[in-house]
Amino acid sequence: MIEAAALDRRFAALADPTRRAILSRLALGEATVAELGRPFAISQPAISKHLKVLEEAGLIATGQAAQARPRRLNAEALTETVAWADGVRRMWEERLDRLGAFLKDQMKGDDHADRD
Repeated sequence: MIEAAALDRRFAALADPTRRAILSRLALGEATVAELGRPFAISQPAISKHLKVLEEAGLIATGQAAQARPRRLNAEALTETVAWADGVRRMWEERLDRLGAFLKDQMKGDDHADRD
């Protein structure tokens, strides 16, 4: 089970469109800061700040390749986050199904009361 603070950091990191785009790029494979910054009209320090947020959230990791420090996706963290969200979705679906069944039963009861 994922701890609440880690989940909060992950969702806060995922709330930003630039960080989501960076994650999408890293899903294709490792990339350097320069490679990750190319598609964006923001400075290298701004990209580095986004990367720091993603790393602190556990969504990416920094590798070591000679002088470069390529970033890579932490798929396990994303899988945990998706599993948590899926559990919440299932809980709400079950609750809504029960509510639907209850309302259907209530409507049937009203139909019988109208006939009496």
